[in-house]
Amino acid sequence: MRQRPIGTATRGTTNPNRLRRMDRWIAAVHGPALRRCDDAPAAVDLGYGAAPWTAVELLTRLRTADPRTTVAGVEIDPARVAAARPYERAGLTFVHGGFEVPMETRPLLIRAANVLRQYDEDRVAEVWARLRSRLAPDGLLVEGTCDEIGRRHVWVALGPEGPRTVTFATRLGSLERPSDLAERLPKALIHRNVPGEPVHAFLRDFDRAWAAASPYASLGARQRWIAAVRALSADWPTTDGVRRWRQGEVTVAWEALRPRHA
Repeated sequence: MRQRPIGTATRGTTNPNRLRRMDRWIAAVHGPALRRCDDAPAAVDLGYGAAPWTAVELLTRLRTADPRTTVAGVEIDPARVAAARPYERAGLTFVHGGFEVPMETRPLLIRAANVLRQYDEDRVAEVWARLRSRLAPDGLLVEGTCDEIGRRHVWVALGPEGPRTVTFATRLGSLERPSDLAERLPKALIHRNVPGEPVHAFLRDFDRAWAAASPYASLGARQRWIAAVRALSADWPTTDGVRRWRQGEVTVAWEALRPRHA
C-alpha cells in the first residue's frame, strides 16, 4: 500500500510568472547538469499550489537549457492534482505526493518555492535531508520564498551533500534598499536576521554598499546594484559575476550566511 504523503498543504497561492527569477537562475546555473544527463532530465515542482502555472512555466524555461527535460508537479492536496491534470502534455505530469517525492526516477532538480514558510525552523534540516535524499547524484534542490508577484526572492541551493549557496534576486526598479529582501528570506534564515547572525551582518553591509553606490543611480538601478555587489564581494564570498548581477541577483556561499548554533 502506498504511504501517506509527507507534509501539509500550503495555502496554494500562486500567480503566473511568480517564480520566473528562480527558474531563469536554475536554467542558467544548472543547465550544464541537465545537458550532461544521458536520459531525459527529470525535474520536480514541489508544492505548486492551487493552479499549475509554476510547473508549466518551469518546463518551458528548463527546456531552454535542455529540450529533453520533463517536469512533474507534485502536490499533497489531491483536489489540486485533479484540477491540474487537464494541463498535462508530453513532458509534464501532475502527481499526488509530498516531501517523499514519489517519482520512479530520482530527479536532477527539485524546486520547492514558498513551501516551508508554514513550518517551524527546526523542521527545515529534516525536510532538506529528505528532499536531498531523493536527488540524482548530480541533482540540485532549490528551496526559497518570494513575494506574491515575484519581485523579491531569496533561495538556497543544495546538492546531495548539503546547502551550497544563497541567492538574492529582485526587480531592481522596485528596490529601495537590499535589506528589503529580508522579509523573503527562506525559513532557515528568516528568524536569524538579528544582530550577531551572519545574514544580518550581510544585509547590513549590503545596505551600506548600496548607499555608497548612490552616485551610480543616475546610470540606472542596474548599474548601482552592480557597483554595490562588486564592493560587497570584497568582504563576502559571492559565487557569481556581472552576468548574473545584471539580472538583479547575487549569490553567496552558504557557509558565510549559515546560522550560528544551528
